[in-house]
Amino acid sequence: MIYEVRTYTLRPGGAVAEFEERFAKRLALREKHSKLGAFWHTEFGPLNQVIHVYPYDDLNHRTAVRAALAQDTARQQMPGGGDLIVAQEAEIMNPAPFMHPLGSRDYGTGNVYEMRTYTYATGDLPKVLDGWSKAIEAREQFSPLAACWTSELGGLNKFVHTWVYKDLNERARVREASRKPGGQWPPQSGVRPIRQENKLLIPAAFSPVR
Repeated sequence: MIYEVRTYTLRPGGAVAEFEERFAKRLALREKHSKLGAFWHTEFGPLNQVIHVYPYDDLNHRTAVRAALAQDTARQQMPGGGDLIVAQEAEIMNPAPFMHPLGSRDYGTGNVYEMRTYTYATGDLPKVLDGWSKAIEAREQFSPLAACWTSELGGLNKFVHTWVYKDLNERARVREASRKPGGQWPPQSGVRPIRQENKLLIPAAFSPVR
């Protein structure tokens, strides 16, 4: 399985709400071709962004779905969001070996997602995955991991992990509790990222992951 993570930056001033409303109206037609994995908008970090995630069996599956969408006249007749978009980015991600499929577990009452993107030097990602695989069980005692990916196409050498929290207060409590001296977190991989970014995300009402 692969995941396509599409990030759209929208115009300020209400474009996010408008984009989500249009997206929701077209979603049933979109899901005739393949299912939506998740849909969020940013609350902190780069603002006015929406992030939608699509799982595919492989790149051939994605190509077939995109070709079918191009021929879907019913969907094309409904207003999209092109007039609201100022920048677009699409990346193909591989799931980490320890990641559960997106949306396959009950995330509880969480409605805040933190997406952290670390960029590593070339050749470091196998060390990162190994370190995480040894420590992830201990970390998930505090809050669930929704997604963990490495980039395949797009920006390379990226390690993206997304966590679920009930609210921002729980995020602060979990980060403190999970990092107590003598614990297994953070993972010990022997390498450090050369760049970091985080976003706090809120799921749309129609998102399968909420």
